[in-house]
Amino acid sequence: MKNYVLKQVYSVLFYPFLFVSIAWMVFWMQNTVRYNFLKWGILPRETAGLPGIITSVFVHGDIKHILSNTIPLLVLGMMLFYFYKKIAKSVFLWLWIVSGLWLWIGGRSSDSYPTYHIGASTLVYGLAAFLFFSGLFRRHLRLMAVSALVVFLYGGIVWGVFPIKEEMSWEGHLFGMIAGVLIAFNYRKEGPKRRVYQWEEEEEEGDGLSQPWQEIAPEENPELKNPANDISITYIYKEKDKD
Repeated sequence: MKNYVLKQVYSVLFYPFLFVSIAWMVFWMQNTVRYNFLKWGILPRETAGLPGIITSVFVHGDIKHILSNTIPLLVLGMMLFYFYKKIAKSVFLWLWIVSGLWLWIGGRSSDSYPTYHIGASTLVYGLAAFLFFSGLFRRHLRLMAVSALVVFLYGGIVWGVFPIKEEMSWEGHLFGMIAGVLIAFNYRKEGPKRRVYQWEEEEEEGDGLSQPWQEIAPEENPELKNPANDISITYIYKEKDKD
């Protein structure tokens, strides 16, 4: 039992902590090594910016930037790997690649100077959108509770998809959120299944027995026929004894 619990905890924590640890390692190198890590961000519509689809999520501008992504990545990542064990890796990779690719195609750029998009916020928005909409698409009560929890914890991030701050990559937030919705819809029939009750199965079968308002004609149901029509009465007369 103890080994099983440890295995479950390990499977939930390993990948989120590994991802965040790499991001912090890169941030430490940014502050110790004389090298411009911004070049590993996404440079929209430039061949040189294609590697950034993979590497940009590990590069952050300052301590405030990486801190703002660390906690959401851990919380949302652990929720993903706990509730969606079988598809968690695939979902995470698709969110990573799709949001990065869309940002490379449609991200903001400037002709006067290169504009690099960095940070793991695309994944934060993708994870939040996936966890929220996946519960709704599946009509799964427990996962819908997860959706409500995501709204409670990170509902305010929705404002990040609007061009409010010039220095913020709102396009990355928007593309991450759209990717999360589409991937949640794509995987709606995979992973955890909601419990289907017997009365729901009867309705889906359409056998008519679960619909009390449906009338059944007497000729279609012998039990509803008038029982008087099927009764025969035999009279036995006893002759009177003759004197």
